[in-house]
Amino acid sequence: MTMIATQKYLPQMFQSTLKSFAVLLPLALTACGGTPEKMMTPTTFEVDSSAKTIPIVVATTRLASEDPGILFTGKRGDLAYANVKISIPPTHVDGEIEWPKSLPADPSKYFATQSAEHIKPQQFRTAVRKNIQQYRTGGKVFVFIHGYNTKFDAAVMRLAQIASDSNSNVTPVLFTWPSQGKLFGYPYDRESAAYSRDALELVLKELANEPSVTDITVLAHSMGNMVALESLRQMAVRNGEVSRKIRSVILASPDVDVDVARTLISGMGKRPPHFTLFISRDDRALMASRLIWGSTDRLGQINPLQEPYRAELAEYKHMDVFDLTNLQTGDSTNHTKFAQSPAVVQFVGKYLMSGKPIDTGRMGLGDHIGAFVLGTTNAVGNAATAAVAAPISIIDPATRENLTDRFGAFVP
Repeated sequence: MTMIATQKYLPQMFQSTLKSFAVLLPLALTACGGTPEKMMTPTTFEVDSSAKTIPIVVATTRLASEDPGILFTGKRGDLAYANVKISIPPTHVDGEIEWPKSLPADPSKYFATQSAEHIKPQQFRTAVRKNIQQYRTGGKVFVFIHGYNTKFDAAVMRLAQIASDSNSNVTPVLFTWPSQGKLFGYPYDRESAAYSRDALELVLKELANEPSVTDITVLAHSMGNMVALESLRQMAVRNGEVSRKIRSVILASPDVDVDVARTLISGMGKRPPHFTLFISRDDRALMASRLIWGSTDRLGQINPLQEPYRAELAEYKHMDVFDLTNLQTGDSTNHTKFAQSPAVVQFVGKYLMSGKPIDTGRMGLGDHIGAFVLGTTNAVGNAATAAVAAPISIIDPATRENLTDRFGAFVP
């Protein structure tokens, strides 16, 4: 019996789920076969001095594994910690993760684990402090929260790639929650995200209370945005405000209901952190999520030039919006553009991880959207930027004012 014929006899919610799986099934088939198991196994190859080393302190609600090559599973556990060092090959291409075909990984060609070990809770802040001192990151900490369908090793390697490609002088910290790492594990992952919000709040509080930490940037991707937003709101409710050290929060392709996101952000008090929102209207993963949950828009797929979003975003003074729809990367889902575009990752490193705000008070919404179109095409120049921003300037006077002399200053 075909899907179309079967739909007559299925509840509406189940029909939506089948449709969403139909959107993602071709992507699952093309993605099969890739990475070896036990990627946390330290390489036995000598790591060349030309390879870049990325130290990562891990906080997780995953269940610990007795297998050192796995370190943490996709099952739920108590808050636990680890120290990991990943080497980036000299031949690394920005935006890519060079996965080895077999283990041990050759660090001259592939991402490789130099060391990976569990640490005790009381060692977490010490490990962060040690990395700040050893790598001279000036007290700036970058917390990454991954999205749905992400195994532990994939989360580690993605953060290592972002930290390397951004060329930013920060201390990376990974908060990883219990995702099964399976395409059709969405319901389990959703519940695991909710399960982890108290733990993330505690981790952020520990970082904020560490004297060696001067400011914190949070980058959440996909479903990880729900964990981040709920944790930050809880912190604000519990303490009266979000910690002043948490200055920037980057929402990348957020798989969050727009109404829920609005409520969570508005609940962060009069002094919320500065938000940067990366959206893409061709995000196939968020298309599937919208089908699963009904017709409600997902925050990562809104059109910021249409009402009611344009008016709401213009009124909210603590958020910059970047539309990556026209950006082409190697991601067939269009869901990880923020990490797979070298220009975007470098922009994150240059303007956000530094702790400095992007907005000068004069940039219009069109600037934020148009600047990335220029920054990712590289060869086109100001004429193409003006062509992209011109339609926006009709509804955004600040953009029209800035077209001639302010675009170039914000292009990475």
